[in-house]
Amino acid sequence: MSAIINALQRHARLRPHAVALQDEHQSLGYEGLARAVERLASVLVRERIAVLGLLLDNGPSWVVADLAASAAGMTLVPLPGFFSDAQLRHALTDAGVDAILTDQPLRFSALGGIGPGSTRLDVAGTALSQLRTQAAPRRPPAGVAKITYTSGTTGAPKGVCLSTTAMEAVAASLLEAVGAEAPQRHLSLLPLATLLENIGGVYLPLLAGATCVVPALEHVGLRGAAGLDAVRMVEALRRYQATSAIFIPQMLQALVSVLEQGAEPLGQLRFLAVGGAPVSPRLLARARTLGLPVYEGYGLSECASVVALNVPGRDRPGSVGRLLPHVRLRFAADGEIEVAGSLFQGYLGAPDASPDAFWPTGDIGHLDESGFLHLTGRKKNMFITSFGRNVAPEWIERELTLSPAIAQAAVFGEARPWNIAVILPRAGATRAEVEAGMRSANRELPDYARVSAWIAADEAFAVMNGQFTATGRPRRAEILKVYGARIDALYEDRHSSEELQA
Repeated sequence: MSAIINALQRHARLRPHAVALQDEHQSLGYEGLARAVERLASVLVRERIAVLGLLLDNGPSWVVADLAASAAGMTLVPLPGFFSDAQLRHALTDAGVDAILTDQPLRFSALGGIGPGSTRLDVAGTALSQLRTQAAPRRPPAGVAKITYTSGTTGAPKGVCLSTTAMEAVAASLLEAVGAEAPQRHLSLLPLATLLENIGGVYLPLLAGATCVVPALEHVGLRGAAGLDAVRMVEALRRYQATSAIFIPQMLQALVSVLEQGAEPLGQLRFLAVGGAPVSPRLLARARTLGLPVYEGYGLSECASVVALNVPGRDRPGSVGRLLPHVRLRFAADGEIEVAGSLFQGYLGAPDASPDAFWPTGDIGHLDESGFLHLTGRKKNMFITSFGRNVAPEWIERELTLSPAIAQAAVFGEARPWNIAVILPRAGATRAEVEAGMRSANRELPDYARVSAWIAADEAFAVMNGQFTATGRPRRAEILKVYGARIDALYEDRHSSEELQA
């Protein structure tokens, strides 16, 4: 039996009425949660389901289904609601999902590949549909408890195969690392289908005997993968008296902006983790000035989520923190970070990975003299200017998006004498305001990293158009497909102008 299920049963015996789960409608004690998990697990076992797909909004029913699948010994495939129909269809077929639990049955009817009829289940007070698929059965590798899909682009996302042992090792390491700052009331602001929220926002609080506050995403201000109502998010943090939450950088910037505009401080907060994409030290400094207990971390799905984390008393802004207790780390000759400890078991359909091997993360970085991990950028994103300078675009983009006028940015400059940014201005921002923001960012950058020209984006970088990941990273190849010709033309125009002047 898993450590999470053991912890749940222990808390149910010792503190049966302590609140384990809460949403906008109900609270569920540890004893009630344990019973709900046991009931659903017995149903799933009777149904002889091998691979269960889960497409639900955030709520107690999501947590119950996740734990019940673990108790029943089956493989769970969390399906993000922001996936396109093509991505959902791929995941169902790729993983050989033979049944689905969902609060959105009509979406699957439109997809096709669903068998006739459905079973209605009441899970933690929510009416769910259990659908049977017509996917060809496919046994995942032995020991795979969860298949989490990368957000993908317009192409097919990859299934990351994870064992219970790997995921629980990360949750236990997080509990050891945060110590006295362990969650008391954790509010989930990210979809529970996101591995980071699943482990840091469900498994960690349940190990600690805390309360997981899991309202529907619209109640915390999140719409789809990128739409955010920051005022509603702040209201949710206050209304639910959250002591902890997990942010991606765009959400933290939105929180900081609302508080800087005069919103009432959130004094009950004790620990806010931020990760998923690089975070500007200037943004962290602004957050700290407002009294926000924000700590940057780092992880990957292939490492079962978190690898390193800053925590109170062991915190170095500009780093992503010290390694969690279970992690081993080394560096390749080119500075690429390689990680061991609680690794995945491979991508679905690809050769198995060894859980004891070192995994090349694709990130460049270094450890400082005190053991804090610093990231430089993604290995595949680094570009070399025509003057031979290595540039990490994430660094420049962090500075650009600190401007109130710049919502998103993607920087390019491979083999060029100067850099260009594709910029999405914030609603209502003028060209002059964007250029003032660009000048402000350039003042923080060395000359070779400065942005000399920009192109206005036609639309937001988003998961649905393949230009953004769910954790807030631009997908450069997809962006370049759309804007490459305009970027080339801008370089050519500037080059022709310089020739004429010469």
